[in-house]
Amino acid sequence: MLTVSLLDAYLARCRTVGHLLQIHAQFIVSGLLADAFAASRLLLFTTSPSSSAAARLLPSPLHHSLRLLRLVPAPNAFSCNTLLRAALRRGLPHLCLPLYASMPVAPDAYTHPLLAAACAARGDAGEGAQVHAHAVRHGFGDNLYLRNAMMHMYSACGRVGDARRVFDAGPVWDAVSWNTILAAYVKAGDVDQAVGVFMQMPERSATAVSSMVALFGRKGMVDEARRLFDMTERRDVFTWTAMISCFERNGLFVEALGLFSDMREEGWTVDEAVMVSVIAACAQSEVIRNGEVCHGLVVRAGLCSRVNVQNALIHMYSSCLDVVAARRLFDSGECLDHFSWNSMIAGYLKNGCVEDAKALFSAMSVKDNVSWSTMISGCVQNNQSSEALNLFGNMRAHGIKPDEVTLVSVISACTNLSALEEGKSVHEYITQHQYNISVVLGTSLIDMYMKCGCLGTALEVFDAVEEKETPCWNAVIVGLAMNGLVTKSLGMFSEMEASGSAVPNEITFTGVLSACRHAGLVEEGRHFFKLMQNKYQIVPNIRHYGCMVDLLGRAGYVREAEDLIESMPMSPDVPAWGALLGACWKHGDSEVGERVGRKLVELDPHHDGFQTMLSNIYASEGMWQSVKDLRGSMKQQHVAKVAGYSMVGISHSSCDSSRFN
Repeated sequence: MLTVSLLDAYLARCRTVGHLLQIHAQFIVSGLLADAFAASRLLLFTTSPSSSAAARLLPSPLHHSLRLLRLVPAPNAFSCNTLLRAALRRGLPHLCLPLYASMPVAPDAYTHPLLAAACAARGDAGEGAQVHAHAVRHGFGDNLYLRNAMMHMYSACGRVGDARRVFDAGPVWDAVSWNTILAAYVKAGDVDQAVGVFMQMPERSATAVSSMVALFGRKGMVDEARRLFDMTERRDVFTWTAMISCFERNGLFVEALGLFSDMREEGWTVDEAVMVSVIAACAQSEVIRNGEVCHGLVVRAGLCSRVNVQNALIHMYSSCLDVVAARRLFDSGECLDHFSWNSMIAGYLKNGCVEDAKALFSAMSVKDNVSWSTMISGCVQNNQSSEALNLFGNMRAHGIKPDEVTLVSVISACTNLSALEEGKSVHEYITQHQYNISVVLGTSLIDMYMKCGCLGTALEVFDAVEEKETPCWNAVIVGLAMNGLVTKSLGMFSEMEASGSAVPNEITFTGVLSACRHAGLVEEGRHFFKLMQNKYQIVPNIRHYGCMVDLLGRAGYVREAEDLIESMPMSPDVPAWGALLGACWKHGDSEVGERVGRKLVELDPHHDGFQTMLSNIYASEGMWQSVKDLRGSMKQQHVAKVAGYSMVGISHSSCDSSRFN
């Protein structure tokens, strides 16, 4: 006669489907089917993830368990909860509420927390609120386990206020309650509320500290994260990982690697999460030796088969320009995912191996949006804009909708090729598919139309951008100046100041000073040069100085231009000296011209234009021996005079107008 004890023993030894069917048959014949506890034991076997035999023997364990439950005359809540838990574990949360609705028995204290977890997995706060109401109706409203589950559900669904109301209503809280409400605020990025909860916690666990450090890291509050980390006496591996990740996320790669070294010295073992952060820091710092050391630690820790670690290493070696090592890792990977392929393609493109990237891209069986975007942007960066447009056409032909990053790259390709019609086609596509004209997308379109001479359309795009941030204003100011509309360009600068929505930056003033230079507006140029320093606390860079030197020189203020060059806090570059030399020649200032010419010959001894101009200055002063010596030096250094040489183009360009941020 089969008993519950014998049933457990038989199930423990079950290895074949035939054996399982025999147990089922004895279970029914013996009458144990009517025993709710015995039925729950069999259900637990067929649904438990630890029962590998059931998962292996049954093609659909959950379906089998459902049929079994329907045969039980009077199942208990435990049996029903077992099925709910099984549906959750198998990634089928949508089955939980229908199962609950068909339960032949009243729920217990564990039923509604399972349903809350199902609603959290689906992100359905509406159904979650109904579950909450049912739980209260069944008398479980004050159950601590339920309240914690409800807080997690509301947080997962983005309703932090509801989670807080559940927390505040509880007369009693445990560590899970505090950590759950803290996690809700951390997930929402609410620093003030998270700090408030953290400070009220009766016991601040390592988990709570890790959450706060991670939140501070996301918000760029590195000092606060480090203070909290240093104050924490009981750290765990997650606390260390959170602090290392905080440094890495905020560009403090040396600090991240230093803290990792401290962690190792204290004897902590490494895991996948910390190694991914540390390898990312090595990639950003582009110090391959550090990356190789981390690779060795990965091998010793047995983490080589983890796909996230593999991907981080592939990215690291590619960033450190060792694409051969990256490909070796890629080829040896056992569990590659889309990120692995995309990282390897990006690595090839970063290292200029466009053909290798194309070959790998072609070999991909399924290409996602990132794959196409990586190839298109990589081709643009490697001066293969025509290929980028071809790829974009193929992407659309495959029915893949491009994201904003892809569209910006395609517009840049059109700009590089001066392909106005293709650019208009992309713009039409953006309009037809109702993309939001963001700052980045709008700036790219403005830049393209300005460079193609379509000023009216560029200004229409500018007007269409809802939130006009600094990059958009820069694109318009630079574009108008580039097209000779200096007054309009300076007018836009005044509108930018008055708007209150954008603050001029270095690039803004590069465009404004370039406009003044082209129009010979000396007083205006002096005004803006002072304005950027006095009002906006912008330290002039070499481009700003170059514009001012050229502006002053062209207007005949040669000595002032020379004084400005000598006052530069950085070493003047060749374009700045070249602009001044051209001004000296134009305005006949041989004294300054001779000094500047000698300086330029020292800086760039193989530039025939500078040497020719200096020779002409010597000749104008009747210094024929100096002319002879200079031409002899040119001959000795094999510097050939290029016919038709002009000083146009020596001075600084207005700015790199593809970079307006």
